[in-house]
Amino acid sequence: MENNNLLFYRLRSVRSRKRTGKKDVEKQIRKKYKRSNELWNLRRNIPWIPLEKPYQRGFVRFFVLSDDVKRSKDADFYEGILKKINTYMYSESRLFLKKRRKFGRRIYVEKAQKLNSISFYSWIDPKFGLVPRERQCFLRKEEYNPFRKRAEMYYEFIEPWRFTLRIRPHIITHYKPVDLDLEREYASLKAYVEQHKIAGIIRKKIYGKSNAWKREYETDLIKSRKYANCIMSATEIAEYFEDL
Repeated sequence: MENNNLLFYRLRSVRSRKRTGKKDVEKQIRKKYKRSNELWNLRRNIPWIPLEKPYQRGFVRFFVLSDDVKRSKDADFYEGILKKINTYMYSESRLFLKKRRKFGRRIYVEKAQKLNSISFYSWIDPKFGLVPRERQCFLRKEEYNPFRKRAEMYYEFIEPWRFTLRIRPHIITHYKPVDLDLEREYASLKAYVEQHKIAGIIRKKIYGKSNAWKREYETDLIKSRKYANCIMSATEIAEYFEDL
């Protein structure tokens, strides 16, 4: 009788078995996600090897300073801005054309190229390197994102006429060797971690979901009359919203 009772207490419950199974699955996901990041770094850090005979592969179009800005005293200032918002477009021909349908016929029109806009996260990121004088050259705008179903804020350069487009031959001078075994392993792990269910587990268990309640509480606290409970002073709050 006592042996039967001991055997009964040693048996694990259904809830315990489910919990252990979930933990094992999460461990495997963490392991594969960590390995995929390691492979991504290995692929990125493969050194470039110079070619014995460089060759041309189409053309590249990018922005440069206009002639009048080059001759001005602010040439270095606008050159620093251009490094942050410049865009590069590649084409097989110098014309940079694309197909378009008009009245049932396919025609070729020139590809439009614009300067990059700065996202809100890059705007507040000190690593991006925007100085206060450079911030004065951008205008804040909002645009509705149909995928995220919300309005997103970005910053656009207000003087695009200071830059002009230039076309040059795209010369290939280096190449990066390909490791087939590394590429196969990375492709299989990437396909696994990018699955909808697996990606949700990664966002929840590894990165953690955002605390919407905390964000709403902080907003309500600023709007309320209990300013004495705020850690920031009124001057700091004003400077914070001016930077935004």
